[in-house]
Amino acid sequence: MIDLTKLECYRENNRIEAKKALGGLPESIWETYSAFANSEGGVILLGVAENKDKSLQAIDLPDPTWLITDFWEILTNPEKVSCNILTEDNVKRRMVDGKHIIVIEVPPAAPEDRPVYIGGDPLMGTYRRDGEGDYRCSPAEVREMLRRKK
Repeated sequence: MIDLTKLECYRENNRIEAKKALGGLPESIWETYSAFANSEGGVILLGVAENKDKSLQAIDLPDPTWLITDFWEILTNPEKVSCNILTEDNVKRRMVDGKHIIVIEVPPAAPEDRPVYIGGDPLMGTYRRDGEGDYRCSPAEVREMLRRKK
């Protein structure tokens, strides 16, 4: 986990993703969840903005409890996400500089759970993390994950 008292020292990378989430859960959170699960894992920070200099800053979520409830409802919907690999310990409300944020720690999925995909179609909804971006896996990458699953 990252040291939230030094949030401004971190940058988005292959293990950290910041999302403002002021208008609710961003749709891209599910691509990031899939990407972290299919890669080395990572941390999604909700209520955190990326500044022009790429530093991170807490911006305060108005209703973090509602966001967490919404997150769990969608995560456990098999039509949206193929596999929930999280426990309650992976999703936490935190205070940074007097501002509410949510920290979601996504572990790497076990081989038998991969691919973790969104939208019901592994060929179109499987992502991986590379640098600070989420990238759709090629059909060959998805087939390799499915082969290892057996």
